[in-house]
Parts: sequence; structure tokens; C-alpha cells
Amino acid sequence: MLDDTDKTDLRRFMGFPIFGDTLSPGFGYRYTQQYLLVEYRFNNLSDAEITVLQNNFLPNLRQLEQDIYGVRDNSDTSQAAVWYRNKLELAERVNNYNWWRQQLCNFFGIKSIYPPGSSVRLYV
Repeated sequence: MLDDTDKTDLRRFMGFPIFGDTLSPGFGYRYTQQYLLVEYRFNNLSDAEITVLQNNFLPNLRQLEQDIYGVRDNSDTSQAAVWYRNKLELAERVNNYNWWRQQLCNFFGIKSIYPPGSSVRLYV
């Protein structure tokens, strides 16, 4: 069974907004077909599907997200000795992260309300 943290991360990675803790008309997106389908699947996954999510998707997506934040550690270096900063590193990491997010949506058979990557865009 997925815990609340896993579900929250999965929603984020699939591009869905926050879930909240109570149903209210203010969270109208929670009543869309795609959102309801995702929530149904969260609560009715097979053990094998949960294993795939917990061993493949969640650790990789969490690490890829952290890698994007980690780019800031090297952003201030333009040139050092023979080392040159990859100026496309951030764009490449964001693209890789968004690709994995799309694969997660494909695994669930859905298109999120906000396409994966809509909250993380980088144009180079």
C-alpha cells in the first residue's frame, strides 16, 4: 500500500495540484475524470505495481528532482583549470526529470490536468 508521502509525490510528479485533507468545492479539480482515476488506481494497485512505483519511479524521480536543485552548486563556476561547466546541464536535467514524469503518467494510463513539466519549464 502506498503511504500519504508516496501519493503526494506521485501527484506532484504527474503534475496534479495539491490534494488537501477535505473535499470541498474549492478543490474542483479533484472531481475530474483523470484525477479520480489516479486516486482510484492509487488505492487499488497490485503488489507488483506498488513495487515498480516504490523501487523504480519514486526513487528516480526524487533523485532527479534533487539533481535539478543541485545544479546551483556548480552554476557559479564558468571555468576552473581544465574543467568547464556544462551550460546545458540544468536544461538536460529538467528534460530528463520531465521524461520520467511522463513515463509515470503513461504507467498510470493518464494525462494529468497540468501536463508533466508544466510546473518546471526551462527554455534554453
